[in-house]
Amino acid sequence: MSEAQAESPMSAKALIGIVLAAIIGIPVFIILVVKLFTGGMAIEPGNPSMTNEAIVARVQPVGFAKLDDSGPPGSRAGKAVYENVCISCHGAGLAGSPKFGDAGAWGARISKGFATLVEHATKGFNAMPAKGGAADLTDDEVARAVAYMGNAGGAKFTEPAVQGAAGAATGGKVDPAVKGKEIYEAVCVACHGTGAAGAPKFGDKAAWGPRLKDGAEAAIKIGIAGKGAMPPKGGYSGSDAEFHAAAEYMIGAAK
Repeated sequence: MSEAQAESPMSAKALIGIVLAAIIGIPVFIILVVKLFTGGMAIEPGNPSMTNEAIVARVQPVGFAKLDDSGPPGSRAGKAVYENVCISCHGAGLAGSPKFGDAGAWGARISKGFATLVEHATKGFNAMPAKGGAADLTDDEVARAVAYMGNAGGAKFTEPAVQGAAGAATGGKVDPAVKGKEIYEAVCVACHGTGAAGAPKFGDKAAWGPRLKDGAEAAIKIGIAGKGAMPPKGGYSGSDAEFHAAAEYMIGAAK
C-alpha cells in the first residue's frame, strides 16, 4: 500500500469534521451575535422589555428630556408637551401614529371629535400607552397636546386654559362665561357642534326649543343626570357647577 493510499482515510475524516463544524458552528455563531446586539432579550409578547412603555422609551429621540416641572402642576402648554413627549412617535409617524402636521393622517381622527381623541390619549389606544407614557402629565396637559397636534393637522380645537391664568384676570375667580365656553369647546362640541346622536345643535333655536320648555334649570338638571345617548354631564369629569356654566353657554346661544 502506498503512503498516499494510507493517508486518504485520514483526509476524509478531517473533511467530514470540517463540514460538521461548519453546520453546527455557524448557527451558534449567529445566535451569539443576536444576543450580543439585543442584550440577551427574548423577543416575546410577554417580555417586559416589549411593553408599549418600554418601546416608547427606546424610540425617544436623542436629547429627550423630562418636562420642565418648574410651573404649577397642570400648567404645561400643548406645544411643550408635544415637543417633550409626543414627538417621539408623532414626529415621524411611528407605530401607526398620525404624523405631526399631516392633514391626511389626522383627518379621520379629527372627525371623531376632540373629546374622543383626548380620551384615547389619556387612557391609551392601540400601540399608544396612556398619556404617551408620561404618567406625570395631568389630563388637561394631555388635552392641550391633543389640541396642539390636532390643530397642526387641520382642526380648530381649543386648548384647556390654565386655571391660574384664567383666574388672574378676574381677581382669582374664573369667569363662568369663559369657563362655559372652554368646556363646550373641549367636550360638548363633539355632539352639539354638529347635532350628532340627536343632540340639539349649538345655536339652533328650533332644536333647543323643546328642551327648554320647562326652563333652563330643568334642562341643565337633565344634562347633569344624563339622558338617552348623552352620558351624565356629557362625559365631562369636572364639577356640576362647571357643567352648569357650559350648559348656560349653549342655552344662551340658542336664545
